[in-house]
Amino acid sequence: MKKLLTHTLVLTIATAITVSTFAQSPSSATRQRRTAAEGPQQGSDTSADKSSEVKAGTDKTKSAPEVTADPKTNRTATDGPQQSSGKAADKSSEVKAGKDETKSAPEVTADAKTNRADQQAEEDAIIPYYNNFFTTYRLGPEDVISVNVFGQDRYSRQGIKIPPSGRIYLALIPEGVFVNGKTAEQVAELIKKRYDEFIIDPQVSVSLDQAGSYRYSVVGDVAVPGIKLMNRRLSVAEAVAEAGGVLQTGNRSKIVVLRKQQNGKLEPITVNLSAIYKGQAPDSVYLNPGDQVIVPGNKLKKLQAIMGFAQVLSFATMFRGGW
Repeated sequence: MKKLLTHTLVLTIATAITVSTFAQSPSSATRQRRTAAEGPQQGSDTSADKSSEVKAGTDKTKSAPEVTADPKTNRTATDGPQQSSGKAADKSSEVKAGKDETKSAPEVTADAKTNRADQQAEEDAIIPYYNNFFTTYRLGPEDVISVNVFGQDRYSRQGIKIPPSGRIYLALIPEGVFVNGKTAEQVAELIKKRYDEFIIDPQVSVSLDQAGSYRYSVVGDVAVPGIKLMNRRLSVAEAVAEAGGVLQTGNRSKIVVLRKQQNGKLEPITVNLSAIYKGQAPDSVYLNPGDQVIVPGNKLKKLQAIMGFAQVLSFATMFRGGW
């Protein structure tokens, strides 16, 4: 009886364990469904992995060129074209630079150097006599000047004719600026100081447009004697030519220029115009404002004077005989 109960109890426990095990484990159908669902996903993952591996292999193949057994040979073969192209570019740039230097610096011949030296010598010879006219020109009545203020058109004036008072009037300077006896540079400096109160660093320039205050005179045996306007530097030969030239009764070899000195006296300067015309003397005497050029008479004029006096004397004799 005890054995029967023992076998019955064991059988019951085994049955219960078996039932619980089957309840916890999934069925074969469920397992097949899960396997069928997971199969395509695993296949796609596997194909994606394979494609990524193939792509990575392709990138490695592109980025990493094949290295042969002799890497030095490969490097030389790879660098050779680059180095040759670099050398060719350097040579082309050097050739281009050489051409530019050749174009920018043409060769100066000996004749050109000689001509330049002659021109410079000629300019140096003329400068002491000619080109200081407008730089040392003293302004006066009848002169025409222009005042230019850089970047300030409303303060600039053109064509100012200097009145006899010698005072010109500008914007912001109601009392005017006295300019008589001053050079253009001195007047520009005066105006700059006055405008410095209103304008930051004014740039003022004064130009002489027309010279009207310088005069000289030519008298004696010339075609058109009188007082002339000196609007440029004039030599004695030019002054005589502008007066119409010397008459037949004039003495070309003894022309006199009277120049006023600081003490008020007149200093005579003799000019041989005949020698200048013949090329035997330079035309190097230039006039100053206020100079007087006197062309004296020659022997023909003296003879004419004597003949005229003789005619007057004969007339007087006849007049006396008639009484």
